[in-house]
Amino acid sequence: MPYDILVVDDEADIRELICDGLKDEGYSTRVAANSLEAFHSINEKVPSAIILDIWLQGSELDGLGILEIIKHKYPYLPVIMISGHGTIETAITSIKMGAYDYIVKPFTEDKLHVVVQRACETSKLLKENSELKLKVRDKTELIGTSSAMNNLKNTIEKVAPTAGRILITGPAGSGKELVARIIHKKSKRSNEPFLTLNSAGMSSDKIHLELFGEEHKNNLYDAPRKVGILELANHGTLFIDEVSDLPLPAQNKILRFLQDSVIERPGNAKPLKLDVRVIASTSKDLQEEIKIGKFRQDLFYRLNVIPVKIPSLAERKDDIPLLCEFFIKNLEKTSGLIPRKLGEDTIAAMQAYNWPGNIRQLHNVLEWLLIMSQETQLKEPIRVELLPPEILSGGVKIIRPDASADVMSMPLREAREVFERQYLLAQMSRFNGNISRTSSFVGMERSALHRKLKSLNISTTSANNNFEDEKVMMSSWNKQHEQA
Repeated sequence: MPYDILVVDDEADIRELICDGLKDEGYSTRVAANSLEAFHSINEKVPSAIILDIWLQGSELDGLGILEIIKHKYPYLPVIMISGHGTIETAITSIKMGAYDYIVKPFTEDKLHVVVQRACETSKLLKENSELKLKVRDKTELIGTSSAMNNLKNTIEKVAPTAGRILITGPAGSGKELVARIIHKKSKRSNEPFLTLNSAGMSSDKIHLELFGEEHKNNLYDAPRKVGILELANHGTLFIDEVSDLPLPAQNKILRFLQDSVIERPGNAKPLKLDVRVIASTSKDLQEEIKIGKFRQDLFYRLNVIPVKIPSLAERKDDIPLLCEFFIKNLEKTSGLIPRKLGEDTIAAMQAYNWPGNIRQLHNVLEWLLIMSQETQLKEPIRVELLPPEILSGGVKIIRPDASADVMSMPLREAREVFERQYLLAQMSRFNGNISRTSSFVGMERSALHRKLKSLNISTTSANNNFEDEKVMMSSWNKQHEQA
């Protein structure tokens, strides 16, 4: 299908000359003499590219005025500015406003054809790149084999084929949108749209416009009627990200839609029945938000038909090695970073850290590590010393000798107990209190490990306490042995 070019110029002979040359090259062309004709033509069908004269006699808007509106409503539509009376300042202004290129009259047909071809190809590549990103995102799966992740995967398999609404809860950065996309992908709606509403920073009026759209106002300077994402998601899935951020007026409108699945578009009296599956997410406790009057209880019950809880990274530390391997390979493809292996001590330190930023923080730390380690020996594993300070201070310190424990003044038996306690605390924290995995790693029978933990006064839950509490416990234990 040929590229469709709109030529906007107030001189008929110029329009004809440009169109004849483009047609000879296989393009489809349309013409407009002023701003009204230009927007009327765009509203009928958005072209592949626009050739736009800056000075338009008898036009309500000049070329720069038209360019401003076009780039606001169609940011990826390439616009090539032409002028016979332009200045350097005009050229710079048009480029800053988003014009693809600026050509001074008179110009050769060959020059114009080269610019038009590049503009159309660039626009096509941008669209293909956007579609490719969506396809790559759709191929993304949940990474991990921990019991927490296996439970989540089993839940997804059960709920995805249903039509029920889903409320996904989990801390920030834990992958709530990814889970929503996987649920959609595994549902009967997988071939239909998956759209996202992120209301952060939006007013109630803006949210209403995004959800329900608006009718065309019969003003040629306006784009065709805006279709809301509810209508665009018909037969598919709408994901409401961080639903707790919605203002109360917006909550009211969503509640009304969930009650009857009907929207009434502004300017159109005819209601429209829709079939949309709604998946919402939140990192907040909605019951607490209800108590303080920030979230509607009836909306909560409408959304929470099927609750799905995503574990924090601290609850699935067994998955950290697999996640690191996945992210490092992905960073090589997307950022061109040289892949590196992580040292065993580095992985252990990362598993001892509690990751308040969850998966997103882990990804950022790995990207930082690959960037900062480019000047080191590429064949060597990344050492623990290269980890960011917050991870070293938050996790590694418990696998190193406690400064309060003067092991050099202790008999061998007591010094060994100090080391064993700190070592086992670190490993228990690393494996999230899992006795089986800890015993396998340290090379002890489970029963022997239980006896050792009991003799060192380590409970199976102490590894999940914060590190300052562990330090206090360690100091107290040292004092007891000093008094003994």
